[in-house]
Amino acid sequence: MASEDGKERKFMTGSGLELKRFYTSADQAGWVYERELGYPGEYPYTRGVYPTLYRSRLWTMRQYAGFGTARESNARYRYLLSQGQTGLSVAFDLPTQIGLDSDHPLARGEVGRVGVAIDSLEDMEMLLEGIPLERVSTSMTINATAAILLALYLAVAEKQGVDPRRLSGTVQNDILKEYIARGTYIYPLAPALRLVTDIFEFCRERAPEWNTISISGYHIREAGSTAVQEVAFTLGDAIAYVEAALERGLAVDDFAPRLSFFLNAHNDLLEEVAKFRAARRLWARLMRERFKAHDPRSWMFRFHTQTAGSTLTAQQPNVNLARVTLQALAAVLGGTQSLHTNSRDEALALPTEASALLALRTQQILAEESGVANTIDPLAGSYVIEKLTNEIEAQAREYLGKIDALGGMGRAIESGYVQREIEQSAYEYQKSIEAGERAVVGVNQYVDQTSTSPPLLRIDPESERTQVERLAKLRARRDAAPVETTLRAVEETARTDRNLLPAILDAVKAYATVGEISDALRRVFGEYQESVVI
Repeated sequence: MASEDGKERKFMTGSGLELKRFYTSADQAGWVYERELGYPGEYPYTRGVYPTLYRSRLWTMRQYAGFGTARESNARYRYLLSQGQTGLSVAFDLPTQIGLDSDHPLARGEVGRVGVAIDSLEDMEMLLEGIPLERVSTSMTINATAAILLALYLAVAEKQGVDPRRLSGTVQNDILKEYIARGTYIYPLAPALRLVTDIFEFCRERAPEWNTISISGYHIREAGSTAVQEVAFTLGDAIAYVEAALERGLAVDDFAPRLSFFLNAHNDLLEEVAKFRAARRLWARLMRERFKAHDPRSWMFRFHTQTAGSTLTAQQPNVNLARVTLQALAAVLGGTQSLHTNSRDEALALPTEASALLALRTQQILAEESGVANTIDPLAGSYVIEKLTNEIEAQAREYLGKIDALGGMGRAIESGYVQREIEQSAYEYQKSIEAGERAVVGVNQYVDQTSTSPPLLRIDPESERTQVERLAKLRARRDAAPVETTLRAVEETARTDRNLLPAILDAVKAYATVGEISDALRRVFGEYQESVVI
């Protein structure tokens, strides 16, 4: 097809990989089935990490939710579970994410806004009231304060009489991507990595079924990266965590089976399917060849997927249903283990109950009516899919080589290299939209000025006042002596090389708050100061 100037038009993926008019077996020259593809549940896991995948068990339907107070969020969780959701995914507000209590001056106006406010064990008990933790898998999107929120979860499980060895779920605990893309860090890099590996070590003995980290490409993609960069920088972070754990003295096969991942699903269906397959194969090869892992579970790239929030539009919000469906289909075709589907109104506000239910129903229709879950990796062998899978893996390897040359992911982040690469991609993406080179329905194509917004969820300002009052009452009635003793123990432990989780667990059981425990660690670790990226 020729453009207006008579030149051959180039068709590109979202990452800028050029697509040919069609593909043939010639595009698989040198391609060896057993080496590049193999069978589901077998190395290199291109076709999936389990031999039966959805034929024996569907992906976990895990709608991300949290707002206002713990009681309000608990009601949403119980509603979604009653409607067929099969796992919890907890969103925390910004003060909780950065270790500030709800009554901190800097928390004003942010309490309960983008997630649920959790200040103490009292809040966590309320959040999980009536939810059987031995049967429900819970994912918590928390990073800088991950050790504290995990301790709170374990303390609630203990109160419910649940053996921590039976708990299943994930704590995100991926601090490196906070420095890259998201910004909810607290401490400098070294002590932040120490907290990550403390969780690895602690859960190995105390909660062996718990996924100790969810290494996130999602937020890297939301910041503007390409699909290739999402794979490369996610695995770059993963390599840094493996190296930190090995330096800590942990054996690779003792912690690697509990590593999990979190990826984005964008609109470019073919590229997204290939991306998931390439990430799975590249991780298997890195773990077996670079880190000499022997346990096949250490080679498995198990991942959660969320549809792309950055692709949702405030214009014609109902059209977002089509985007989310397409993205969810890519995740399922790519073999995800768990999935969150965004709601149609999330470009405007947190989702209403009705919108969240519709998003959940989207997953259920894919699972029960579409037929795509009936066979594993149905696009395997497609000339274009295999070509894209190979190209994404090769380009991701190039990025990993550059990161190694810079001295590893920590140095690459501190130098600003990773951030600059993402910023440039985000700039090019936005420029292509504004130039009309990339179509966005309702924004620069098929604009409808008469489009109206659906009813939106409004967070009642009274929720913040209620949360602050409850926190004040907790401080007044709790026994101050054990709080002071356990906080002193957290600070003293931070000055040693001992694992911090036991001391943090004691502190949360004494009803020390998230902010108080974070401050005890701040006194030892200090706070990270971001360098300017030019």
